[in-house]
Amino acid sequence: MSSRRVFFLTATAAAAAAVVAVTLAMSSPAGTAPGPAFGDSFWKRWGDGKAELAGYDLTIPRYGELRRGEAVTIFVTETFSSSLRVKSDPGKHPKTDEFPVMKLNLVQDFATGIYDYNLMTSAFVALAAVNGRPAGAATKISFSSQEWCGNAFAQLLFDPASARLVSHSYFDGEADLDTRVPVPADALAADALLLWARGFAAPALAPGERREVTFVGSLREARLEHRPLATGRGWLARASAPSRVVAPAGTFEVERRSVELPRGVKWTIDVEAAEPHRIVGWETSDGEKASLVASDRLEYWKMHSEADLPALIKLGLKPRPPRTP
Repeated sequence: MSSRRVFFLTATAAAAAAVVAVTLAMSSPAGTAPGPAFGDSFWKRWGDGKAELAGYDLTIPRYGELRRGEAVTIFVTETFSSSLRVKSDPGKHPKTDEFPVMKLNLVQDFATGIYDYNLMTSAFVALAAVNGRPAGAATKISFSSQEWCGNAFAQLLFDPASARLVSHSYFDGEADLDTRVPVPADALAADALLLWARGFAAPALAPGERREVTFVGSLREARLEHRPLATGRGWLARASAPSRVVAPAGTFEVERRSVELPRGVKWTIDVEAAEPHRIVGWETSDGEKASLVASDRLEYWKMHSEADLPALIKLGLKPRPPRTP
C-alpha cells in the first residue's frame, strides 16, 4: 500500500462532513429508516489517517465441526473512485468522481484437518449519498477464499436499483458468473453487519427498537455453502440497556445488537458502549464466535519491517512460523 488518501479533519473535510450529515437527513427514500450521522466527531477520530486493527479468538463451523482460529478486523476511512469502485490515488481522479467510504476488512484464518482456510471479506460503506444510494449504504462488497482445494473470488458493486455480481471459483458449477441482482436502496448487506453494529451503516436503531429490513445475502456464505446469492427479509434489534461481557481483552460494558437473517441464522454482536464502540465479539446460531483479544490504531500499510512485529504481538496475533507445513 504505497500511497493512500484519507479524509482529514481540515476545514474542507469538516464542511464535507456537514454536507454528509445533512444529506443523511434528506436523501433516504421515503419510508426508509434514517441512516447514521458522519459529523465532526466522526471525522475527528476516523479522519486521522490511521486504521483500527483488532485481533479476535475465532471459532467457526466447517465440515460439521467447530474449528479454532483467529480473526482480524480493519476499520479505516478511504477516498473511493465512483467509476472504478477502488481506493482513489491522490490527483488521479476528478473531485466529482470521489467520495468517502468506511472500509472493513475481515480476515479469518482457521485449519480443517491437515489444511487451512484463509478468508477475507471487504465491505465498503459510502459516507455520502452516491450512485443512487444514501449515505450509510454499501457501495462495494468483495470476498476471497483460499484453501488447499482451490480459490474463489466474488464482488458486488451497488448501483441505484441493483448490484453487479461477478464471481470466479475453482469449483465445478461455480466457475464464472457475471450478472445483476435487484437490490432495494435501503437494503443492508449481510457482509456489512459489523459496520452496521458500530453505527457506520444504515439503519440507525434506537435502544430497544426492532425493525424488519431487506438483506443482501453474504458472499462468504454463498461460497462456503455453494448456493446462489439472494435478497430476503430479516430483522435487526438493539438492546434496550447495556450489559457486561468478558473477553480476553477485558471486561466491557456493551450494547448488544441482534440480527435474524432471511435463512434463519441469528447473530448477536456486542459493541463497546463507550467510544470508540469497538466490536467486543460476535456469535451466530450456527456456531461462529469471535472474542476481542486486543486492538490498536496504526498506519499498518507502512509496517512491513521485521522491526514492526511487536505491533502484531500487541494485537494478540502471532507472526507466521519460519517453516509452514
